[in-house]
Amino acid sequence: MSEFELIRGYPKYMRESIELVEETRERRLKEEFRHLSLEEREELLKKYHPDHKEGTKRPLKIGPNKGMIAPHEVIDLLEAHPLIKPEQIDLSQVDYETDILIIGGGGAGMTAALWAVYSGVSPEDILIVTKLRLGDSNSVMSQGGVQAADRPPDSPTRHFLDVMGGGHFANDRQLARTLTMEAPYMMKWLEELGLMFDKDEEGNMIELWGGGTSCRRMHSCKDYTGMEIVRVLRDEIRNKGIKCVEFTSAVELITDDEGKVAGAVLLNMESEEYSIAKAKATILATGGFGRLHIQGFPTTNHYGATMDGVILAYHVGALLRDLDATQYHPTGAAYPEHIVGLLITEKVRGGGAQVVNKFGEQFVFPLEPRDVEAAAIIRECWDRNNGVETPTGMRGVWLDTPMIDLIRGEGAFKKMFPAIFRMFSRVGIDPTKDPVLVFPTLHYMNGGIVINERCETTVPGLFAAGETTGGVHGKNRLMGNSILDYLVFGRRAGINAAKYVKNVRIGKLTLDHVRRYERWLEEAGIETERRAPLILPDYRGKKVLMRRIDVL
Repeated sequence: MSEFELIRGYPKYMRESIELVEETRERRLKEEFRHLSLEEREELLKKYHPDHKEGTKRPLKIGPNKGMIAPHEVIDLLEAHPLIKPEQIDLSQVDYETDILIIGGGGAGMTAALWAVYSGVSPEDILIVTKLRLGDSNSVMSQGGVQAADRPPDSPTRHFLDVMGGGHFANDRQLARTLTMEAPYMMKWLEELGLMFDKDEEGNMIELWGGGTSCRRMHSCKDYTGMEIVRVLRDEIRNKGIKCVEFTSAVELITDDEGKVAGAVLLNMESEEYSIAKAKATILATGGFGRLHIQGFPTTNHYGATMDGVILAYHVGALLRDLDATQYHPTGAAYPEHIVGLLITEKVRGGGAQVVNKFGEQFVFPLEPRDVEAAAIIRECWDRNNGVETPTGMRGVWLDTPMIDLIRGEGAFKKMFPAIFRMFSRVGIDPTKDPVLVFPTLHYMNGGIVINERCETTVPGLFAAGETTGGVHGKNRLMGNSILDYLVFGRRAGINAAKYVKNVRIGKLTLDHVRRYERWLEEAGIETERRAPLILPDYRGKKVLMRRIDVL
């Protein structure tokens, strides 16, 4: 038998490492592994987290954030030409006229639309545009759960302190306060919509630990939490009769002659024809940048995560923040090759699984904050050479998933993580019997558009919510706060946009900001053929993980 012959889903040489994991399991069950100190965390991050890798970032040369440091992949798009030329667009023929235009059909966009209706805006005066189908987003792919401090001994204050500490105290404190104070109400609202949270026999919420948290507050729907939330939001959108135009991307914002955002130029993804949407208020809810594959990492993100909202906002002069901070989820699948990068929720570690090296040794507390956990795994694989190498040359460490059934009883893993069980069963691996190989994967855009607690950007008429914004999470997001983010601030965006449209008048439509952007590029001496927003990644005939970015 060759070393690459598969035995229960793994090559023979990898099974030799699995045997060491099995031999150390009973001992590890009895041992307590300590948290790292703050000093140890900071030292680990500076040495091993990808954000600190030399040569991966550069300063931005144009606009209100000139001098801001961000990854090359981000700067490449911010320093690209706008997709459209103003002289090619006829703004006199308006195709959609609405009070509120929502760009993005994920969790933030749908929540904003619903709360605009609850705030008195007619469903006929709201338009959602989304480049895929309604709900196709990172929101539907979320697995682990959503944090909310809704029963003693927990409290919103305690949750707030966890959020601030996890974000290295770089968060906007008012946004973090709003996030945690309104969390319990959002859980109540979701239940009223029909969401089915995991509960015990007495009807109490089952809450688990998350990395970097001081209390159990993770509310879940097995490992289908995002899918379940999107289900109820999408049903409510349809029940309210809110209009949605699918397979349509916003390629540029429109302003009026007073500088207010007044809608967007839309592109039909099938016919490639453009249309004009005029709006009194515009809400950006376009998600993050996972499909830019920062530093060549695989990603957990859906196909449309190309940072469009940040690009559109910057074109009209909105301020940005914290785009130097990228979140790499510690446990992305590392084997087999065709599922590399797919998410294995932190909830698995919250349920009892440990992270161990090729010798079966635990080298980090399993629920450190995500950036710390990821850095520890990178150190173990590439500095200490204690990772397991796959047949394609990737390295990873073991996530000892069989521990969950040992701790919680037979059948616990299947009950808690049916999606993950199915994902690995399809490739011949039973995660209730064998550990799974993991390595950090690109997961979340910590920074983004600057907003206040009303979800207003620094440009009148433009609101934003969800992953496209920055400030809520500082330099690192804790598990369970992304869903909470789009719920809390999606709601606030809808409410405050509804207030705004009552007293606003839109002037003459213009694309003068596009001409200004082109001047910025020329004055900075930037010569490029890139154009942005990217809209969709292009993998046709190309190596998937590469430095170059394809544009239209």
